Order: sequence, then C-alpha cells, then structure tokens
Amino acid sequence: MSHTNAPSAPAPGFFDQPKAVWATIFACTVGFMSIGLVDPILTSIAKGLDAGPAEVSLLFTSYFFVTSVMMLVTGYVSSRLGSRATMMVGAALIVVFAALAGRSTSVTELVLFRGGWGLGNAFFVVTALSVLVAVTRGGTGRAVLLYEAAMGLGLSGGPLLGALLGSFSWRWPFFGTATLMGVGLLAIALFLPALPRPAVKTGLSAPIRALGHPGLFTVAIGAFFYYFAFFTVLAFAPFVLDMSAMQVGGIFFGWGVLLAIFSVFVAPRVEARFGLIPVVTVCLTLMAVLLVVMGLAPKGVVAACVMLSGAVMGICNTLFTELALEISDAPRPVASAGYNFLRWFAGVIAPYAVPKIAEFLGVEAAFGLAALAALAAPLTFYLRRRHLERPVAAATSPVFPLLVAVDGSASDAAVIDRAIGAARNLDGAALVAHVRMAEVVDEEEADLEDGATAEAIVAAAVARLRAAGIAADGRIIDATAGAAARKVAELATAVGARRIVVGAAHAHDTEDLRHGSFSTALLALGGNDVQVVG
Repeated sequence: MSHTNAPSAPAPGFFDQPKAVWATIFACTVGFMSIGLVDPILTSIAKGLDAGPAEVSLLFTSYFFVTSVMMLVTGYVSSRLGSRATMMVGAALIVVFAALAGRSTSVTELVLFRGGWGLGNAFFVVTALSVLVAVTRGGTGRAVLLYEAAMGLGLSGGPLLGALLGSFSWRWPFFGTATLMGVGLLAIALFLPALPRPAVKTGLSAPIRALGHPGLFTVAIGAFFYYFAFFTVLAFAPFVLDMSAMQVGGIFFGWGVLLAIFSVFVAPRVEARFGLIPVVTVCLTLMAVLLVVMGLAPKGVVAACVMLSGAVMGICNTLFTELALEISDAPRPVASAGYNFLRWFAGVIAPYAVPKIAEFLGVEAAFGLAALAALAAPLTFYLRRRHLERPVAAATSPVFPLLVAVDGSASDAAVIDRAIGAARNLDGAALVAHVRMAEVVDEEEADLEDGATAEAIVAAAVARLRAAGIAADGRIIDATAGAAARKVAELATAVGARRIVVGAAHAHDTEDLRHGSFSTALLALGGNDVQVVG
C-alpha cells in the first residue's frame, strides 16, 4: 500500500547512491556495533582489571545513563546545529572516548569513558536516519532499507568484532571501534553535504512534557520493564556463559542476526495477523520462560536461549516503538525522545542490579527477577489498557457500500475497473482508501510517502470512478505495515462497506517481501468481503 506511481524515468539502481550515503551507512554500522561489542570481552575485562561482574556491568550503566539523559537534549541541539553537524559531533565523541576506554587502567576510568561514548552515540543515532532520508536516491523506502541493513550488520557484527579483537586483548575492540568510527567521521566530513536545518526548533522540556500523555507514559513504563529483561541478557548472560571471547561472540552474533530479521520481516506480519498488544503479550511471556530456563539450565542451553531471545526482542523492539509513536499526540521526534529517556533507564539499573542479586541470592533469583520484569510489561498494559485504546472510526454518513484500496502502482487501473463493476452491482457510492505507510526502524518512524503524493493517488482514483458515473470520495490512512490492513478493515466497518476491492501482492516488490502482502493480511483478518484483483 505504500507504492507510488511509476516515474517516467528509470528509477536509480539500489546501489547507485552518492558517496554521502555510503559514508553514513558505514558510520551507522559502526555505531550499532557498540551495543554488543563488549559482550564477548566482559569476563576478560573483569580479569584484566581485577573487577567483579557488577563493576564491569557498569559499562552498560554509564553508557545508557548518559544516552538516556541526552535523549532529552539531542533534539534541542540537532534542531539548532543541523543534522550533519550533530552527527559529526557524535562521531567525534565516539572516536575520542572509545580510544580512551582502550587506555583505561581501572574499572572506574573505563566506566567513565564508556559514558562519554554514550554521549557521542546519543548525538549520532538521533540524526542518522534523517540524514539518510535526505541524501538517498530512490526515496524514503530505500533509505530505510539501507538503515535496516546497517542495523543488522552492526548488531550482528559488533559481537564478532569484539570477539575477534578481544581474543588478543580486551583493549583492542575499543581501539578498533575508535579507528573504524574515525574512518566514518572522515568520510562524512568529505562526502556529506550541508543539509537544511529543521524549520521547527525543539524545546528542552518538550520530551518530558510529552510523557505527560497517559498513553505514551504507559508504553514507556512497559518498555522500561521489558528492557530490564533485555539488558539482563545483554549484560549478565556473558558472565553465566563464562566462555571464550570467540564463543560468546558467536552466540551474540546469532542473537543479533535473529533480532534484525524478526524486527524487519516478522514483526509486521504477526502484528497484521494477530494485533499489536496480543503479540507483545505472547512475546514477553516467551521471554520470561527463556529467562527462567537461563537461570536453571546448563551453559549449552543458556547459549541457545540467548540466541532465541534475539527473535523475541526483534519483535518487541519494533512493536514497542510503533505503539509509543502512534499513541502520542506529540511530534514523532519529541515522543521518541521522551519514550527513549524512560526505557533506556532500564539499561542503567539492570546491568548493575542483576549481578548484585546473583552475588547474594544466586543466578536463579537474578534471572527470575528479569522474568518477572518481562511479565510486568504486559501487566502494565492490561492495568492501564484504557490509556492504550486508539480510537476506532465511528460509523459515518453517508454510507459507502464499496471500499476501494489503491496504492499508486500500475495495478490501480485493474482495481478501479473491478471497482466500477462492483459499485454498479451494489448500487451505491465508493470510498477510495490509500494507506500512507510509515516504517518503524529501531527507535524511529519514517513516512515512506509525502502527503502531496498520497493526495494525488487518491484524487486520480476518485476522478476515474466519477468519470464512470460512480459517486466516490477519498480517504488517506496513516499506518505502519503491521497496522495497515486492520485500519482499512476498521474503516470499511465504519462506513458500512459491504465489499473491499484491493490489488494482489506485487511480485518481487521489496515492501511485500519485507513486511508481507497487504491483501493477504486483509484476507487473513476475515469479517469482510474482500475481492483481490490480479
């Protein structure tokens, strides 16, 4: 449903991109590597600096404390400096503090330098997607696909890089990251052009005020509990595994691969079929089971559970972000900043608290607490469910017996031809619906189509129906891939449509391959007479 009319000139090839895009992609990949980079070397750091698990886990605490707090500031800064300058500041800070981390002589120094690294990461990630959207040839959808590729490579490659370099010394992964990000910084400076500054500046207090929305606050609290479980796996499981750097790196490589795949390919499909809250509830229940098993099972089973948790986390990451940004009435960047501020605080508490609990009460109790945290998230959603109810369109007048779903592709002609015949059989008016798709990526959400394009698609379809003597009107629906079919079905119910006419899946289309076919999802929902054309 996010396809646009075919341009008169051939679209640029996927790899036909300016150097600015590849420079940004390289730097993004290095930035994502920092999340899992230290997992394979946590035990090496503990031995090298004569520290315990709780002390070493402060690497996560300092990193995410700074990242969390800076989420309240980065929007204010980037809206004044511009995205290019903000990204370069972030990259430079990562270079400096990663290098300093490699030279640390004590855990205290390492923890402080890791916090500085988190400062750089906060500036970097807040602008990366918007920069890619601005400079990528082929539209927002292609920019998002490139960003997702960088995310997948970074999340899975980070543990491997940490393991490979960490097998020589725990210091080498820090020096390696500093070197790679230094290359990325140089490439951005050389190839990324100046970009326009945002027209609207973000206020310092805007993210906190956004959390005053009861729906966003509910999602953020639920996310805090979920990420407590998330960081238990990320920061504590390596100590329980107690394996070599290469073994832990391989395990978290599998974790990162599954996280990326399930985030991009699986989350929208299961949401479309079963709904967001039910999927999140099932996933977090599975997460709790995996955590309990980790606390009781031998190392081989723990390793398998760590990798499998990546699949659950991939789905949860996408759906939590979608819910947060869709439920709030604040601008997306502001809602995202407030949400991230609260959820990342789990990364401040869990990495230190869980090893301490294990020290006094045992590994079983530590993982048990994380399992309870995973279950607390859906419980929060249930107890505050009235704040999560997104309004469903009420029945409207006039009634439209027919709903016609168009996407702006060449198949719209056949869909409208079928709709003309259906409207005459139903002896009533037709409502043209077009979904303006949004893509959820990590902490962000980006529209794949601008408003003017969406309006043009609807206007063209309405004009063709009216030219055939059919009374017609149009409607634009803003939705993510996972919610699109459900929103169209709800609209059909609201306008009294007895039939929906929609195009078939597009062969070889990247959106259908990544997120699943819209028409297939609509048929799976049931409850509507759906005619698929093509």
